[in-house]
Parts: sequence; C-alpha cells; structure tokens
Amino acid sequence: MNFALNSNGRSPTDHKNLKHFRAIIYYNFQRQLSQQECLAELLSVFDNEAPHQSTISRWYVEFKRGRVSLSNDRRVGAPKTAVTQENVDAVRKLIIEDRHVTYREIEASLKISKTSIQKISHEELGVRKLVSRWIPQLLTDEQKAARVNWCQKTLDRFDSGNSKNAFQLAVWVLQGEEKPTKVIRSRSVSKKMRGHIATISLNEQRTVTSDWYTTICLPKVITELRKINRERRIILHQDNASSHTTQKTRQYLTEENVELLDHPPYSPDLSPNDFFTFPKIKNRLRGQRFQSPEAVNTFKNAVLDLPANEWNKCFENWFEPMQMCINLRGEYFQKQ
Repeated sequence: MNFALNSNGRSPTDHKNLKHFRAIIYYNFQRQLSQQECLAELLSVFDNEAPHQSTISRWYVEFKRGRVSLSNDRRVGAPKTAVTQENVDAVRKLIIEDRHVTYREIEASLKISKTSIQKISHEELGVRKLVSRWIPQLLTDEQKAARVNWCQKTLDRFDSGNSKNAFQLAVWVLQGEEKPTKVIRSRSVSKKMRGHIATISLNEQRTVTSDWYTTICLPKVITELRKINRERRIILHQDNASSHTTQKTRQYLTEENVELLDHPPYSPDLSPNDFFTFPKIKNRLRGQRFQSPEAVNTFKNAVLDLPANEWNKCFENWFEPMQMCINLRGEYFQKQ
C-alpha cells in the first residue's frame, strides 16, 4: 500500500481552514443534500483536498443532533494531545521518504499512538492509503505507440465492429449491354461469431509447444470450422505466446490458408480471453473446489454453456477497449 498526498504535497489545512469545510458541510446539510451529494460537490470543487466521507458523516450526525458550532469541542481534563505541529511535520517527512511506511513503523519512530497517527495522517495531512494497481509491464513509449497503432489498424479493418458495407466487384459493360444485377443477400446470413469451436486439453499437464499447437490443437479447430465449407475463410487472432509466434506455427497457418490477426506485446487488456472468457468462467465457478480431472471437465462444460449471443457480444465489445487504449495513448486501462 502507498500513502497518497495531495498533488502539491501539502495538506488541506495548509491553505484551507477546516472551519470553511465545516461551513460548506453545514450549508449542504441545511439544503437537505445527502452525504453522497455533499461529498460529490466538495470533490468537484476541491478534488483531493476535500474532506473524507467519514468526516462528512460525522458532522451530519452532529448537525442532526442540533449542533451549530463549527469549532472543536473543548475537552476539560483531557490529556495533552500528540497532534502537534512538530509531529505533523515528522509524519509528513516519514511518508514522503517512504510511501510504504506502516503505522507500526511511524509509531515506533515517533513514540506516539496509532490513534494520533491516524488523526495526523487523515485530518491534518489529508493522506490516504491506497493499494497499488498491478500492471503487466511498465510500457515504453514505443510499446504504447505499438498498442495504439494496432488498435487503430484493427478498428479500421473491422470498421469498429459496425461494418455493414457491401463490397462488390466492378465489371466491364460494353455499349448497349444491360447493367449487371446482383441479388441482395438477406441480413440473416451476415457475419456472426460462431462461439466456442473446440476444447483441446493437454495430456499429462504438458506445456503448450509449437509441435502440439500445430499437430493437435490447430488441426482440430480448423477441421471443425471447415467441416461444411473447405474453402471457408478463417481469421485467427492469438496472443504472443511462444508457441503462437514460432516459424513453424506461422508456416502451418500459411499452408492452411489461415489469415493471422496479430496482437500487440504486453497487452492482456486487449485480449478477448482476458476480458471476456476467463472472467465469465470464473464467475460461473466461483466458490467451487475441484480435483484436477474434474476441474478440466467442469471448465469445458462451463465454456459450452455460454450461449452464442454472449460470444457475439464478446466480438462487439472487443472494439471498446481498443478505443479506450487509443484515448489513453497506449496506457493500460484496466485494473489487474
């Protein structure tokens, strides 16, 4: 976890009096705004400098009890607080030096209680502890550009998944001949994703090699796809696993007249398996436990149970992450 400071490294109290925020909260309370509406309004104006939701909730409770004072209550006989400017500065320094510093380490270093540290960090410094987002790779500018180029190329190729254009061949017509005609096909025969084709399991928990991929896996898939029409056009999209990118695999696909749709490196967020298939199966099997052989069959059945319209949605929704990737200039856009 990391401590997150405000963008300029200063706390709200450095330049915004707490009473001002309390006055705004009181004003919103009188306007009968909900706590969420109050928080949203403060965030829209003050961004990270806005009070925490727990602070808004606490003051709403106080105002409901009839409180009108915005000042802190005096506590007669209360022990001397550890929330001093000296300790505030010391906590700030520890956080800036190490964003992973823990409460226990701060407590041991400054000899103050965890309660005081929480008060200093949240109320005085306005910091929060956030879990870092896992990403597959720290992308270089070249890799980001490659992701953007691939997304744009694929969007153009499939017209963002919305192509309804009819491509026709022009023919020469001699003078006096009738114009050529062509029967319009029904929309029912428009291109659709078929969905799941085949599940090919690895025996004896072997790894996927180009030999297995080209002699067992791909032949079964291609045979199934061309069972009715041997000349059927196939466009294969696969990731950059080593077995997918070897010369042997590429040569096999060329011999079988399979068009290859490549995939940008370090881009699981653009892979249909990662954003569609695996999450769908995980949700279906969540909370269940299996032995190894049983798990394989259960996975197969879960894939087979996905209806065809879900697979069509996968293809249609595939273009949304591509556009998101372009908008973010190649940065990752999903939590990993």
